[in-house]
Amino acid sequence: MTPTPHPTPEEIRAIYRQGEDAVVASFEQMVALMRTLEARIQALEDQLAKNSGNSSKPPSSDGYKKGKQRSLRQASGKKVGAQEGHPGHSLQAAETPDAFQVHPVEHCQGCQASLTEVPVSDYERRQVFDLPPVVRLIVTEHQAEIKYCPKCGQMNKGEFPAGVSQSVQYGTGIKAQLVYFNQYHHVPVERTCEIMADLYGQPVGAGTVVTASDQLAEKVEPVNAAAKEYLIDTSEPVHLDETGARVEKELHWIHVASTNAVTHLELNRRRGSQAYQEIGILPKRTGLVVHDDYSSYFLYDNTQHATCNAHHLRDLIFIRDQHQQSWAEKLIELLLEIKQTVETSQDAGRIALDPQQIAGFEGRYAALIEQGYQDNPLPVPAPGAAKQRGRPKQSQARNLLDRLLKHQQAVLAYMYDFNVPFDNNLAERDLRMVKLKQKVSGCFRTQAGGQTFCAIRSYISTARKNDLPILDALRMAFAGDPFSPSCVSVYRAPPA
Repeated sequence: MTPTPHPTPEEIRAIYRQGEDAVVASFEQMVALMRTLEARIQALEDQLAKNSGNSSKPPSSDGYKKGKQRSLRQASGKKVGAQEGHPGHSLQAAETPDAFQVHPVEHCQGCQASLTEVPVSDYERRQVFDLPPVVRLIVTEHQAEIKYCPKCGQMNKGEFPAGVSQSVQYGTGIKAQLVYFNQYHHVPVERTCEIMADLYGQPVGAGTVVTASDQLAEKVEPVNAAAKEYLIDTSEPVHLDETGARVEKELHWIHVASTNAVTHLELNRRRGSQAYQEIGILPKRTGLVVHDDYSSYFLYDNTQHATCNAHHLRDLIFIRDQHQQSWAEKLIELLLEIKQTVETSQDAGRIALDPQQIAGFEGRYAALIEQGYQDNPLPVPAPGAAKQRGRPKQSQARNLLDRLLKHQQAVLAYMYDFNVPFDNNLAERDLRMVKLKQKVSGCFRTQAGGQTFCAIRSYISTARKNDLPILDALRMAFAGDPFSPSCVSVYRAPPA
């Protein structure tokens, strides 16, 4: 914005001599300029005031001076630490140790008499859990017999097991660990190679790590394809979200669709409706979807929508703290009161709120939205200002009010249906590892690498949600029998 030059004293006197109309016109120009500057200052202050507690900015952007934030969580009343009945994970003595070391008593500590010939009366036992000093890979040589038929001279050769296809190769266990470190724990390729050399004394090339990941992505493809069909058809709420990712130095988007049992990640160049069409879940789905207020989701009328109230609460906190508007505080309290009422009703075994309760909450919601509009009127154009094309720019508060009014059914969906979650935190948790991968690696160097990551992370996340140890899931996939939960298995095509 180019600074406006201040009028000199001579220019001010010249305007004064031109008469009243010239002075009024000059004042109107200055008032319009001040309004513009006030709006700009307010926008900058709002930008500086945003953090992870009152906006969608990640916690990492808060810096070291985060300040004290007011939490919306209510105290549970439970004591700090593990609760009663928690199984715990303390180290327990083994019934059958692998090795024994006896520490003899040779002399009396009192009189120094020899005790070598005295029989042992008892033992005090202590156990140490540790790794063997050297862990080496087990090399199994497969030998296929070759025999010649004495009658016809035909050469006959035994069959190698499935998967043993090369003269020298790595087995499923070591390949599972390569993918485990590289894709699950986000250890870079070079450091994964170092880990293998340090732990097992076996140097592994970087290409072997990449090849193992590519092979696994191919083996779990049928499971991921079946997961997409499940996410289209399931009656469970499906959570949707997306996050930006750099691929070949260009902005791409990783989209997630998930339930409590299944995760599906997919890389796409686009964020909105074009990406949804190419992914193929949202356009075909008729059940409930949970997401944020991104407008492209609402283009699909074939499905039912529920929006994330965690996002709404953060936006309302910003308006409450930055602009001191009471309606925002009251709306925060109302949304949380409805949430508490729903949870109390569920605990009591009820399946829905009473119609009177719903009507009362709806009335209070509408009254607060109306109060918000009164506190945030539309901007009044300056007298004589040129008419601008398009929709006039609104405040953040009014934009939020428009969304809360237009999508009221989606905002309060958790009140109408107890199966609808209050927020979209499930999808955000499923995307958290994507952001961690970016922090470690910065970006994906190739499209293929990004797609491989999404395929493997989808499979791993689904295994975790079903309480399957990740290494077991990886070994199963490399062995040709990848894990799929029962809800997904019905959609898998039979093996050829």
